[in-house]
Amino acid sequence: MDQVTVAQVAPVEKRSSFQFEFDSSNRILLVRFEGRLTDGLLKEFYQEAGKCWTATSPRAGIADYSWITGVDASSELIRRLANQEPTADVSGCPRLIVAPHNYAFGLARMFQIVGEPRRPLLSIVRTLDEAFEALGIRSPYFEPLD
Repeated sequence: MDQVTVAQVAPVEKRSSFQFEFDSSNRILLVRFEGRLTDGLLKEFYQEAGKCWTATSPRAGIADYSWITGVDASSELIRRLANQEPTADVSGCPRLIVAPHNYAFGLARMFQIVGEPRRPLLSIVRTLDEAFEALGIRSPYFEPLD
């Protein structure tokens, strides 16, 4: 009898990505991250974030890390980004980071502490609902940005 060999295939992890969305009635810019959070992904995000902020002119922004599967971002890059001036005029606008996982929460707190002089209105929360509550919005409706 012939033996059938089954090749073991490692699971394919979805490519890391982010997607900007906008709630036009509440004027909230949301970015959702998915997959592994890497230095490359954060650098790419920073290049796009200022453009999206300027194009939508939001009253607040949310970065949602609920769907990340792990963090490969260096603390060195987090500190460097936190020390940079924001890529758009965000003065007076609250920004929130949603970080339900401890590994992302710690990096988010480091970013918040190091960057406080440049981002005094940045808060870290554990859930998207907490972010909506902090901004005083109900029933948000986000649509993807191109």
